[in-house]
Amino acid sequence: MTGAIAQIGFGYWGPNLARNLGALAGPRWRHLVDLSPERREKAASLYPNVNVTDDLDAVLADDGVSAVVVATPAASHAPLARRALAAGKHVFVEKPLALSTADAVELATTADDKDLVLMVGHTFEFNPAVRAMKEYVDNGEIGEVLYLHSQRLNLGRIQSDINAFWSIGPHDVSIANYLLGSSPEWVSARGARYLNEAVEDVMFVTVGYPGGILAHMHVSWLDPSKTRRTTVVGSKKMLVYDDMDADGRLKIYDKGADRLDADAYGAWQYRLRDGAMHVPSLPMVEPLSTELRHFIECVDANRRPVVDGWNGVRTVAVLEAVDESLRHDGAKVAVKGQ
Repeated sequence: MTGAIAQIGFGYWGPNLARNLGALAGPRWRHLVDLSPERREKAASLYPNVNVTDDLDAVLADDGVSAVVVATPAASHAPLARRALAAGKHVFVEKPLALSTADAVELATTADDKDLVLMVGHTFEFNPAVRAMKEYVDNGEIGEVLYLHSQRLNLGRIQSDINAFWSIGPHDVSIANYLLGSSPEWVSARGARYLNEAVEDVMFVTVGYPGGILAHMHVSWLDPSKTRRTTVVGSKKMLVYDDMDADGRLKIYDKGADRLDADAYGAWQYRLRDGAMHVPSLPMVEPLSTELRHFIECVDANRRPVVDGWNGVRTVAVLEAVDESLRHDGAKVAVKGQ
């Protein structure tokens, strides 16, 4: 069954969603809700065939609307998603799904109970480079995964309502969860408040996965270079995804250290391997477009999305554990509520 779609929010990320929604949904995109008169005026000029309004109640009461896309500040994600689900709408909500694991679990449970689609905007799970990495990991080409590390750095978009890890860290958590096919067991986090006394703008987070796999995540709003990089080190090969490298976003390195027989003194010997580097060809698609298309297809077929509400729960549980670790000076904290 097909139905109309409404978007809530036209702020920082909303215009990107609107651009793709207009291209993918066409006349099915019926409403855009925003509280700002200036943003409504801009949206109305760009999308004259869409009803641009500040009346969310009227939009949720529209029986012709089957799905809602939420692109508002993080603190409003859970309340808006809750209202949309209560109105019987399928929901796509930008990351993070909620600001507490309890709220995230409630939303995922409600969607399941009502047989509604709930999808979270973990865009990088639709990125061709990240999907290719997943194939290399799953088919065993890089051997046993030993550890991961990621950097998500920039000089800009400084927020005051949530810290840097809540803002941009969900991407790295969702990428690591996706690549490893598992949820973290514990976290340890340190951060600093250099720009704002209320929230951390620089954070270093270590995440422990089953089997002793470590993932280290560095996020910052205060760095000279924009960096979006994830490295996966395997026992046979290594993967580097660099979103800022237009010529080779994904590189496969035939590098490693092979253990040889022990020497006469019983000490293990190692042979370093520095082989060729390969840059695979990747499709030129916009991940956000792929993500929204998947949501619309799931709505129309009433099918569970690959990034469902429980995927969002697993990420929020990590974020909440990170906050607890920060409060306890970097202590190792178990990830709960998954």
